[in-house]
Amino acid sequence: MARVYLVLALLLAAFWVYSIVDCAVQPPTRHRGVSKPIWLLIVILLPVVGGVLWFVIGRSRASSSRVVFRAPDDDPDFLGRIGTSSDQDDRIRRLEEELAALDSEAPDPRDRPADPPAEDDSDEQSRGSRS
Repeated sequence: MARVYLVLALLLAAFWVYSIVDCAVQPPTRHRGVSKPIWLLIVILLPVVGGVLWFVIGRSRASSSRVVFRAPDDDPDFLGRIGTSSDQDDRIRRLEEELAALDSEAPDPRDRPADPPAEDDSDEQSRGSRS
């Protein structure tokens, strides 16, 4: 009979420790009734009863509105916030106008005439052609 009490005491102690850890680890938004520190005191001061109360009353279930991380193109809220195609068309049109203005201000380096050959080069060429 003593062995049964010993096993039961070990199980109750393990349950008590598990309930303390579970209560401490849960985010404050998952505590129902009273605040997190009060639940910790209840679970610690009332070993088995506090743990049972914690699992029955204090611990709320994970809500279905849990934050799910997903890619932006899979998120309808994100897709609704980005601009419409007309906004993108307006932006593209403004960028093209800015590029056209920049092109008209700066001369195109490809349109410049080639630099005349240096005098040294022409002298060497003329000497080479005389020989």
